Amino acid sequence: MNTAPTTLVLGATGSIGYAVTENLLARHLPITILVRNRAKAEALFGDQGTLTIIEGDVQDAGLLNRIAIGKDFIFHGINYPYDKWFGNMDEATRKVIDAAQQTHSTIIFPGNVYNFGLATEPIREDSLPNPCTRKGQLRVEIEAMLEQAARAGKCRILNVRLPDFWGPNVLNEGVKPIFENALEGKALPWIVNADIPHQSVYTKDAAEITVRLLLRAWAGQPQTPTGSYEVWNYGGTTVSSMRAWFGQIGSVAGTSPKTRVYSRFLISVLGLFMPVMREVKEMLYLYENTVLLDDQKVLALFPDFQPTPMKQALAETLTWFARQRNLDGLPARKNER
Repeated sequence: MNTAPTTLVLGATGSIGYAVTENLLARHLPITILVRNRAKAEALFGDQGTLTIIEGDVQDAGLLNRIAIGKDFIFHGINYPYDKWFGNMDEATRKVIDAAQQTHSTIIFPGNVYNFGLATEPIREDSLPNPCTRKGQLRVEIEAMLEQAARAGKCRILNVRLPDFWGPNVLNEGVKPIFENALEGKALPWIVNADIPHQSVYTKDAAEITVRLLLRAWAGQPQTPTGSYEVWNYGGTTVSSMRAWFGQIGSVAGTSPKTRVYSRFLISVLGLFMPVMREVKEMLYLYENTVLLDDQKVLALFPDFQPTPMKQALAETLTWFARQRNLDGLPARKNER
């Protein structure tokens, strides 16, 4: 048995994969990342002694199987644009399971709320799936695939369910413009309804919970059955409204941006020309309603865990986006350090 857990991170240059990689590196744990763009990974993580970067594609089963050998954990942070989910997300998951089966590794999978549709009660770890979208049904099928693999003794599974992400290197079109526009004092965009509570998670906090669960599983490996399947929720923070949260972002950025809300009608029109927006349309229920994860179980497991104070988390995120903007040759604001 290794003296420290070895981890393969897939999706390390994405939002949650980046945060998990950073957390593992800060603990000086050995980590291998599989990325499609080595230069991008080197720019994000630099040269660190416990990091091995391998360039390639997760869909290359031969490569994935080779680099998974001897890994105690595989973090399955692979994601695709909405319009490329089908045939890619499911196939990638099958290949991750096959790779994990070689040494009965533990797969850590960042789940989400899509499986439960318009849940009117907080979603617990044992809540039954009730998807109301095609993508929600696909997530149900992917989780079922993972659970079946665990029950068949192929691997262990840690399913860590999380809400929307925000933080450094979260570059999806729902989040990136919020922080970039805040730095410029431009209107902050949101979809459909900015005046209801919304749950989201700072990726550094999500990574801390995830890595704590990883280390707990590592410590208990000799006693943990190969076919174990565990689900843990972490809900992050529920803000009273996105409009109020945008006010906090503007305050930390030193600007006073307005809020721009894009209507369901506009999303429908954009969907006529943009495949991704067509896929966003079916997810609008998440912006018209408040869907919550119940995370009492994980918070009871780690009573000493404290989420990053909101002002600090916003400052860290804005600083990261400001630095990226300056690297791209854009001028810095006077209040940036």
